[in-house]
Amino acid sequence: MSESGDEIKPVSCTIKPPVYLHIGETKTDPAHSGVCVVDVTLPFGKPVNVEEITFKNYYTAYLTVRLLRRSPGQEAPSKWSTALRDLPLMDNPHTEGGSQDYYSIHRTQMQVEPDNVTSVRLILRQPSAAWLTFSLEEIKIYPHTEPDPEKEVSDWLSDLTLVDNHPDLEGLPDPQTVSSSLQQMWALTEVMQSNQTTASIGRFDVDGCYDINLLSLT
Repeated sequence: MSESGDEIKPVSCTIKPPVYLHIGETKTDPAHSGVCVVDVTLPFGKPVNVEEITFKNYYTAYLTVRLLRRSPGQEAPSKWSTALRDLPLMDNPHTEGGSQDYYSIHRTQMQVEPDNVTSVRLILRQPSAAWLTFSLEEIKIYPHTEPDPEKEVSDWLSDLTLVDNHPDLEGLPDPQTVSSSLQQMWALTEVMQSNQTTASIGRFDVDGCYDINLLSLT
């Protein structure tokens, strides 16, 4: 993963061992519980704006992503929000399609803004009893970084094609000749307007009488 030619490193985080949920007073075989929870804790006191979550699947059929977000500049406690619900990772829970594929979840896919995140909870579901265990591997969380405006301008300028100071004018009329002709046409127009004879402008009735100036032929 890279941005503007610079390598973006994943956030240093702690991935806790999977916890398989069970129903009832006694623990059942985790392979048949159908639900597993993986908690990812981000560095303490350093909330992260998440850009992307990547991982390798291991026989998980559906994934739900919950985020613990802190309100910046407020004393309110952090709250859990569901960013993604029941994302299918396998074509069919009973077949192997997608069971060991690599996946990437971008911030634009999430239902909430993944900013000021202090912890990520991954809820895995596998309704099929065909697989002994299921989980996620190689979990990585990448931070969101704003682009550097100066870098963008520099890249934009470097992409511009320099225009030749002396473009090829072959086949076009000489600019000085064209300019001289335009000046002559402008001067001729000014002379014609200054010598134009006053034309008949029709009958004008001003306050019930005729204005003598309007009736003059000179």
